[in-house]
Amino acid sequence: MASLKARWHRSIREIPEQQWEQLLGPEVSPFYRWNWLAALEDSGSVAPDQGWQPLHLSLWRGEDQLCALAPLYLKGHSYGEFVFDQAFARLAGDLGLRYYPKLIGMSPVSPVQGYRFHVAADEDLAALTQLMLELIDTFAHKNGILSCNFLYVDPLWRPLAEAAGCASWLNQQSLWTSDGQADFSDYLAGFNANQRRNIKRERKAVREAGLEITPLSGDDLDPSLMQCMHRFYEQHCARWGMWGSKYLDASFFDALATNALREQIVLFSAHRGNPHEPVAMSLCVHDDASLWGRYWGSNEDIDCLHFEVCYYAPIEWALKQGLKSFDPGAGGSHKRRRGFVARPHTSLHRWYEPQMNGLIRGWLGTVNPMMLEEIEAINAELPFRKETPSLAL
Repeated sequence: MASLKARWHRSIREIPEQQWEQLLGPEVSPFYRWNWLAALEDSGSVAPDQGWQPLHLSLWRGEDQLCALAPLYLKGHSYGEFVFDQAFARLAGDLGLRYYPKLIGMSPVSPVQGYRFHVAADEDLAALTQLMLELIDTFAHKNGILSCNFLYVDPLWRPLAEAAGCASWLNQQSLWTSDGQADFSDYLAGFNANQRRNIKRERKAVREAGLEITPLSGDDLDPSLMQCMHRFYEQHCARWGMWGSKYLDASFFDALATNALREQIVLFSAHRGNPHEPVAMSLCVHDDASLWGRYWGSNEDIDCLHFEVCYYAPIEWALKQGLKSFDPGAGGSHKRRRGFVARPHTSLHRWYEPQMNGLIRGWLGTVNPMMLEEIEAINAELPFRKETPSLAL
């Protein structure tokens, strides 16, 4: 370990793209790729004046051999995380502690499971995880930072971080998995009869409004279409006022039309005639196995259009592409009735004030089992077809 050198980076551009990508490997989601994170920074969507200071930690052997990295941000607020820690902030206030800034490990404004430290294949993952956490602890103590938080953690990395002293907090997310379905008819067959009728009725309402849904990807994603998507995104956020979660600048959507990023983007255009003149549109991100729903918007208030553009059309497309899962994004109990199962996701935490650390760890021992019970209860009410039990005669 003595030969390793640690560096802190205020921009991802301080780390060469090629070395970042070689370290990640092919299985890591698009949200942690160099181009995605660089587009967030370059567009000003993730920047100090937005409360997101990039502060990536890297380990090097010699001057130019990158062997480990931790994507990190210094946060001045809790927006764009979708893991709601207001109770922690209130506790800090009650104890006379300054809650912000805090260190965050996640892909900014993307509630997508997969955070981990990225370590070269020929290195000791457990040992470097421990070392990097010690470096983070030292940085936090030196700079008066109260906590470090890793959100939407990769389940395979979680045990290593827990073994190194991180505390786990369970929340829930919605996820659809294909379970071997070949097409949308197979998807429908998994529901009980009442919900199958509901879904067919909802899709019919969109057709009766004269709308067709067309997936657009690859060369179809020119800058004008991506700016159209930005206007939908901006419009949808505006409907929610201060709760609208508008984080992304228009130039980020321009970046999504570039060759480096557009191969992992698919838009679902609801249109009458030309798909490039949409009435509504949703934006999804994909790799070879998974689909993630991110943003949507509409110019017209049409019954069930949101369900079609954000759930049914993406599921139908995912099945045709042979994808295994679809994460539709944060929030929304209405997802449950459309085949999205509640599953736990984990955030990992380190608190650097002993009293706060003890209080929260004690609380987690109570609330984590309660969250698992809540998830089990939610899933017990899902409108799936129940198999008739076999009876021994």
